Amino acid sequence: MATSTGPASAGGINLASVDLNLLVALEALLEQRSVTYAGQRVGLSQPAMSRTLARLRDIFKDDLLVRTTTGVILTTCGEQLLRKLPPALAMIREILTPRSFKPEATRLKMSVAMPEHQALVLLPQLMPRLRATAPDLDFVVHSLLAGSLKGLENGEIDFVVGQVDDAPPGFFRRSLYTDRFVCLLRRGHPALRHTWTADRFSALRHAVIAPGSEERFGHVYDALSKLNLPDRDPLIVPNTMAAPMIVAQTDLVLTVPYRVALQASSMLPLIVKELPVEFPSYEVSLIWHERCHRSVEHSWLRAEIAAASVAAVRTMVQSDGLIPSSSAA
Repeated sequence: MATSTGPASAGGINLASVDLNLLVALEALLEQRSVTYAGQRVGLSQPAMSRTLARLRDIFKDDLLVRTTTGVILTTCGEQLLRKLPPALAMIREILTPRSFKPEATRLKMSVAMPEHQALVLLPQLMPRLRATAPDLDFVVHSLLAGSLKGLENGEIDFVVGQVDDAPPGFFRRSLYTDRFVCLLRRGHPALRHTWTADRFSALRHAVIAPGSEERFGHVYDALSKLNLPDRDPLIVPNTMAAPMIVAQTDLVLTVPYRVALQASSMLPLIVKELPVEFPSYEVSLIWHERCHRSVEHSWLRAEIAAASVAAVRTMVQSDGLIPSSSAA
């Protein structure tokens, strides 16, 4: 009878040469302690299982199973493998099994980069949905978009919401909604007593939201600079919420996305006016990297963000019938 020498060290076995099925057969042999019954369990004939046992003995340099006067018993090596093998195979089976995702029972953290004006549109609809379906989700919002595509690549952020016409190679894009630009003026503004024309609009003192940022507002600033405004130095306001508050108390005029204007005018004494000059609408998209495209968690959150955008647009359409069909998501 051969002497048990214990399992060969991991460094002494070329894992690429080991058939995973051998480990499944080994588990059956160690638990059944019978070539016949182990073969039935894994679907092998007795001769085939006998050959498998011979291969396993050669790999582990041990008999694994030996006969005694009372029956078949495990060698010391076999006993060690019986303790270690089932949990190891269970882990492998877990790795190979398609993952199920239950948002209501999962703790995870995800982050999205989006500018303030789009957060004002999406988050009031998105956050209640996430709280109801995934109460343990840690959802982080970043307002700075500089370097966001690189952040998607290296996993620092999970999603970007912004204006991207074409997703670069390696990225995916999903349209959320379209928006257009309008004007905000305070109630009782002197300009409201007259016909709203391009000349009257141009003659007003303008407020502009952070034109130096990598946001659509930068394009607004560039467009206004081409209108030959008498006032070459508009008031630059650092964030989306501060600007309407200032406009509500002054004779400034502010050009903002229509959906932001609706929210601001519902909270402040402001009037929404159409732009009397031509300015293109824009599309807001959800962008992510292919590294997480097939992730079940990411797929779920993408669907939630898309649903929140639809709900946000629907709510605004119901609250204000002036939204044109071209700005519906």
